[in-house]
Amino acid sequence: MHQRQLGPFKVSAIGLGCMNLSSGYGKADADESIRLLNECIDAGYTFLDTAALYGFGHNETLIGEQLSHRRNEYILASKCGYSKGDDGKAKFAGSPEEVRQICEQSLKRLKTDVIDLYYLHRLDPKVAIEESVGALSELVDAGKIRTIGLSEVCEDTLRRAHAVHPITALQSEYSLWSRTPERKVLSVCQELGITFVPFSPLGRSFLTGKGLDSTQVEKDDLRATIGEPRFRPENFNRNSALLKPYGEIAKQQNCSMAQLALAWILARGDKTMIPIPGTKDINHMRENAGAGDIELDDEVVNKLDDLINENTVHGQRYTDALMASVDSERD
Repeated sequence: MHQRQLGPFKVSAIGLGCMNLSSGYGKADADESIRLLNECIDAGYTFLDTAALYGFGHNETLIGEQLSHRRNEYILASKCGYSKGDDGKAKFAGSPEEVRQICEQSLKRLKTDVIDLYYLHRLDPKVAIEESVGALSELVDAGKIRTIGLSEVCEDTLRRAHAVHPITALQSEYSLWSRTPERKVLSVCQELGITFVPFSPLGRSFLTGKGLDSTQVEKDDLRATIGEPRFRPENFNRNSALLKPYGEIAKQQNCSMAQLALAWILARGDKTMIPIPGTKDINHMRENAGAGDIELDDEVVNKLDDLINENTVHGQRYTDALMASVDSERD
């Protein structure tokens, strides 16, 4: 697979988002997950993304158990900033003490001495970003993590964090139909030399042409919970009308719809973006890897921009409550 620069690391131009193997989109098959993790390395993926939140430790444990013997073959990213509350739900955990504690737990689960890229998963509204990043900086000094990342923060938060310690990567939702980063943070990333890592680059499967509406998925599926507005049947049906002309463009480029969505991202940002599509399916993992070989010219990129964007899509990306709590939406 083609390579791109991620701070001090050279990684595959497309990474693997590992959350799906533990949570978010229904139950994963354990044997398939084990095969997928090993075969993704064989297929050329060298950038794996996990988090303490995913399955409340299950995802990190899975990676540690299955890939610790291949630790020198991939760059490992994980995240702190959430913990499990007494009600069994996720709660913010961005204080210095919590950041240090969660990191120690992650190192044990991942069976590694150091995490290459460690993100603050979300900004804790009760903790100043300077405090959270200060704790992460101490973890760098202690040799427990190599570099620092942030996820879903606005321009002001990113600048304040970068002033405390250089930020290597910013991860946020970004795809043809989720353009929030274009408001401000993409330009700030380019200004400060921060790699941008888009998650959900396939629009929670919508851009593959194989998506399901909120009534067709399990009750705990993100498309029926936090991401429900766009997958509500009436919005989903209207959004699906965009897929016919989108599919025609994919045919013209001799690629799948999923590959087209990833190729669009790879063509942007002066080739500084590294998308991390997630999947539970080995064939989809291999299909996504093929997007790195597709080069879109400016005319195609512009055509896609005009076809699918936040003005042509019905429904916001998250529920009202979550939209109000996400720092990146302040831009």
